[in-house]
Amino acid sequence: MTNLTSEEIKRYARHLAIPNFGIPAQEKLKAARVLVVGAGGLGSPLLMYLAAAGVGTIGIVDDDQVDLTNLQRQILYGTQDIGQSKVKLARQKVKEINPLIQVNIYPERLTRQNAEKIIRDYDVVADGTDNFSTRYLVNDACVLFDKINVYASIFRFEGQVSVFNYLNKDNKRGPNYRDLFPEPPPPDLVPDCATGGVLGVLPGIIGSMQASEVIKVITGVGEPLAGRLFLFDAADFSTRILKIKKQPSIAITQLIDYDIFCGIKEEHPSEYQELNPVDFRKLQNDPSPFHLIDVREPAEYAIDKIPESHLIPLSSITKRLSEIPETGNIIIYCQSGQRSKRAIQKILKHKKISQLFNLTGGLSAYRKDYPAE
Repeated sequence: MTNLTSEEIKRYARHLAIPNFGIPAQEKLKAARVLVVGAGGLGSPLLMYLAAAGVGTIGIVDDDQVDLTNLQRQILYGTQDIGQSKVKLARQKVKEINPLIQVNIYPERLTRQNAEKIIRDYDVVADGTDNFSTRYLVNDACVLFDKINVYASIFRFEGQVSVFNYLNKDNKRGPNYRDLFPEPPPPDLVPDCATGGVLGVLPGIIGSMQASEVIKVITGVGEPLAGRLFLFDAADFSTRILKIKKQPSIAITQLIDYDIFCGIKEEHPSEYQELNPVDFRKLQNDPSPFHLIDVREPAEYAIDKIPESHLIPLSSITKRLSEIPETGNIIIYCQSGQRSKRAIQKILKHKKISQLFNLTGGLSAYRKDYPAE
C-alpha cells in the first residue's frame, strides 16, 4: 500500500525503478518540506530539480527582481521577466514543471527577525545565497532550530557543496558552516559575483549537485556530504573533497547582526546620509555642484553607469583619496548600495567630508525609477 497516486507513480516511474530507492524514498520526498534561500543562479537548477523530483512542499525566499545581468546564469528566467519578482516567477515555473507540489513564497530578505518564523516549518534548508552575512544567518538558524543545511556556493570558475548540521546515526549533529569558517573573510578580500564574475554554467553544475544532496538527505539513500566539503574547479575540471571536523569551542546561542559580524556595516555607523534615487534626481537638476563617484569595477561601469560619474573602484579607493573632493555634495554609488557603504567607511577614516551621501539601492534602484535612455 502506498500514499502515491497513480499519476505520481507514473510521473516518478524512473525513480521507482532505482534499486534501494523505489516507493519508500519517493514517499519521503512527497512528505518533505524544503526551504530554498535564494532564487538566483544556484536556486534556479535547485528548484527545478527538487520540483521535478517530487519534493512535496518547497518554500522560496528572495526579495529580488530579475535583472538583465541575471540571465547569463539564472535559467528560471527570460528576457520578458526583467523587473518582475523572482519568487513569484519561480513559483509559477516550478509549478509548470510539477503541478502536484505545494510552493510557498516569501518575497522578502531572510533576516534574524524573520528567520525562525520562516525556517521552523521546513525539514531541510538549501542555502543558495551569494553573500557571507546571509550564509552565516542560515547556518546559525539551522543550528538553533535543528534543521539540516544543504550548502552550496559559486565564484568565477569554482564551486563548493556540503551538508551542514546533519543528524548522524548516533543522534548527534555533524559539523556546520562555522566549523569550516569560524570567522568571515575581510569584506574587501572576497568580492561577490557581481564584482568578481561567475561562469554562467557553473551554478547549473553546482546547483544540480546541491539538489542531489537534498534528495539524499530526505530519502536516506546514498551518503550525504556531511562532514565533507566538495570543491569543483570548472577551469581545469578538478575536484577535491575535504574533511570537516567539529570545533568544540564554537557555540551558537543566538542570531546576531550579521552585517556587523561580516564587516558590511559598522557597529557605530559613520556620519553620512542616505539619498534615494528620486532625491538624487532632484539634486542632478539643481545648479549646486555635486560629485558622483562609482565604486564598482571597470567591467560593470562599461555596461551601465550614471552620467557624469567618476569611477574609483572600491578595491583602490584608499589609494585614490586625492580624487575625492572635500567640499560640495559627494554621492557614492555601486550596484546595490552595499559596496558604496564600505567605500564611505574607508573614505571617512582618512577624510572629513560634511556632505557625503550613499545612493540608496545603488544603480539597480536608480534604474527602476530612471531607465537608461
